[in-house]
Amino acid sequence: MNIQSFLSQKVSQAMLLSGLPENYKPQVYQSEQVKFGHYQVNSMMALAKKLHLSPIKLAKQVLEKLDLHGIAQKVEIISPGFLNIFLEPKWLALQIDDVLEKDKLGITPIKKQTIVVDYSSPNVAKEMHVGHLRSTIIGDAMVRTLEFLGHHVIRANHIGDWGTQFGMLIAFLEEKKIKNYEKITLSYLEILYCKAKHAYDEDVKFAERAREYVVKLQNGDDYCRKLWKQLVHITMTQNQALYDRMNVTLTSQNIMGESLYQNMMSDIVSDLRSKKLAVQSQDAVVVFLNAERDKSSEPTGVIIQKKDGAYLYTTTDIACVKYRCETLHADRILYYIDSRQKQHLAQAWQIARKAGYVPESVQLEHHMFGMMLGKNGKPFKTRTGNTIKLSYLLDEAINRATRLVLDKNPEKTKQELQTTAEIIGIGSMKYADLAKNRTTNYIFDWDSMLSLKGNTAPYIQYAYIRVLSIFRKANINLKKQLNGSLYLSSNHSVELALNLLRFDETVKKVARDGMPHIMCAYLYTLSSKFSQFYETCQILEEKDKKIKQSYLKLAQLTAKTLKQGLTLLGIKTVDHM
Repeated sequence: MNIQSFLSQKVSQAMLLSGLPENYKPQVYQSEQVKFGHYQVNSMMALAKKLHLSPIKLAKQVLEKLDLHGIAQKVEIISPGFLNIFLEPKWLALQIDDVLEKDKLGITPIKKQTIVVDYSSPNVAKEMHVGHLRSTIIGDAMVRTLEFLGHHVIRANHIGDWGTQFGMLIAFLEEKKIKNYEKITLSYLEILYCKAKHAYDEDVKFAERAREYVVKLQNGDDYCRKLWKQLVHITMTQNQALYDRMNVTLTSQNIMGESLYQNMMSDIVSDLRSKKLAVQSQDAVVVFLNAERDKSSEPTGVIIQKKDGAYLYTTTDIACVKYRCETLHADRILYYIDSRQKQHLAQAWQIARKAGYVPESVQLEHHMFGMMLGKNGKPFKTRTGNTIKLSYLLDEAINRATRLVLDKNPEKTKQELQTTAEIIGIGSMKYADLAKNRTTNYIFDWDSMLSLKGNTAPYIQYAYIRVLSIFRKANINLKKQLNGSLYLSSNHSVELALNLLRFDETVKKVARDGMPHIMCAYLYTLSSKFSQFYETCQILEEKDKKIKQSYLKLAQLTAKTLKQGLTLLGIKTVDHM
């Protein structure tokens, strides 16, 4: 049930019946305070100005035609022209009963799309670090949400598996006569990479050999291709272990590296030249973008092929978006890449659109994100200034959660303790990130993220556990369908019911804006509303069977909603803390 959409349709019908033009759309929002109703229509002021009418008069005109019989207790007009809608508890109760009987918590159908989500993108021959966390978990929360709604989602893990670095590595492995490639760990491979890079920068002859290996690799040399595949395999095998630990849904099937598009590059450059979009300039092939001008007001030149014939990242990203449109048939493409890539992506997309590779109907969205900072307000690093490995961050989260769980329940077995600590530790770390607006930087703080108070994973998980305990004490299976019609007998039960029915709106907003923090805020509010409901409504002690059954229904839907919401964020639940 999407109340916001339902009310918008009702108000839209009233506006048409009151003589307003069809192109005027109502703006219906959740009210911030209960005294202003449950929902508020606040579009009258802007419409009245365009129509040269009094906002109050226009609101009265619409209200006369607004049919909310049996839906709203009352609708009031307040200055300067707001319509405040107070929903009828009996109607809310009917909607809760309906949601409990339906799959996916009553989510209303959507127009299905094919959506490509580009996220994570680790570096080959290097261990994943904290800088990869946001892209990985925000992107994964989005694919889970979009799939839940029914879209066809294609995960794209765009890795840098091509180029000069592989010539460097192959040349260095040959020089050092390192042969047991299958036994090389990723941490050792990163050391070798650093040494190879140093040799490439300092030794002219080594650099020349490295470039020769790059050419061999690009020309399909069997030895180079075999070694290249092994280097990529070493990297992605360890990365997969991290994905599994973090409950991230990426697999080896989702890898779409730069190598995938190499055969397209030559044709793209030729095509752009034939369309007069690219020209020869100082021995390089350049696209001049008139829409983007630098400080001298000259057109911005974007190189797509260097004078030595090499292609650039921009060329790869043009091929990438072309492939996603023409081969994957994407309707919408989301990129979870940090804000520093904004100009680069904008240029690649502009060229791709000019060339006709990306239809106007296809949405290209760069969902940027801010940085993870330490308590000192600087990028989150070790005390020595080194970048923190993601594996260390996960280990530390589990260690801290272990101490928390032991403090609350020292009787747990070793296996129970390990499982619970992993779920709470990693869930807390992910939630702390996801709960922040992705466009902003945020302070990484172990103490706050593992707190049982405030907008944290443990607080939400504990609310879920509290509901389970109610059903355990009542000896009722949480999954069993409860009988009888719902009856909302108190203000707290009405508030809880209203928040439960806003799950649909929340999921749709997350999917539309690519903002998982909206779901986190919803789950925190829902948990808080349930806590208030739990404290004031004596569920198991209630003598009236009708009211008790209604309380249990609200608790049941709360548990289902909390669990589903956390699942969409990629966070597991526990039965006991």
